[in-house]
Amino acid sequence: MKAAASPAPLANISGPEQHQPPAEKMPGHWLLASMGKRVLRPGGLELTRSLLDALAITAADDVVEFAPGLGVTARMTLERNPRSYTAVERDCRAAAEVERLLLDRQRRRCVLGTAENTGLPDACATAVYGEAMLSMQADAARKRIVAEAARLLSTAGRYGIHELALVPDDIDEAIGVAIQRDLSDEIHAGVRPLTVAEWRSLLETAGFRIDFERLAPMHLLEPLRLVRDEGVFGSLRFAWNVARHPAARQRVRAMRRVFRKYRSHLTAVALVGTKSA
Repeated sequence: MKAAASPAPLANISGPEQHQPPAEKMPGHWLLASMGKRVLRPGGLELTRSLLDALAITAADDVVEFAPGLGVTARMTLERNPRSYTAVERDCRAAAEVERLLLDRQRRRCVLGTAENTGLPDACATAVYGEAMLSMQADAARKRIVAEAARLLSTAGRYGIHELALVPDDIDEAIGVAIQRDLSDEIHAGVRPLTVAEWRSLLETAGFRIDFERLAPMHLLEPLRLVRDEGVFGSLRFAWNVARHPAARQRVRAMRRVFRKYRSHLTAVALVGTKSA
């Protein structure tokens, strides 16, 4: 397969300043980030740590991260000192956040691109991962992203995901549709979680052998999870910021209500698959 063209590094791309929409229209993850929430993964830091442990990143690895967001997981990955690290981010604001973490520009970089079409060469990575992104994609886009991960990985490379999932695997279709509709309405972005079995099948169909699976409660906005993910000071800062902004407060309460409404059918899942020959 012909290698893809090299993507442009962030420093070489400029564009008009992005204007932030009002709280009433802002996508949920950016609203939470604007209020000071740093951890935006459905299973929290604990499941992210489990994912990175299962990926077993070492100094011999070349790592690609899809959609690093605010760079929380990127920082954890860099602490493992991989041989190289490349973040692929389509949002200029998020990319700028990650850029600040990358001190060694010879071995660490952030490129503007999409997880469907990274522009990176074939077999350039030994570990690829992405969190809380496939759940926001339509089926066709999900398949393209997983196929791109497979293209980037060398044989026996590892691909990890951390996503929102529906439970049980035989969930009533009408309930699944209602969850998708209500989540999308409150988050102001399309949310299309799969069942755990469907997430496994997505990776297996693309040629991955599932080696690791772990679930965690979807408690993104619950007080205990906030403290565990953000720390006491960070949680208080987030609560204070939300309290001071009525529109944001209304949105956060609405998101928490829908999470609680479907708590028995929502979970977070982490999977790691190994690329077959």
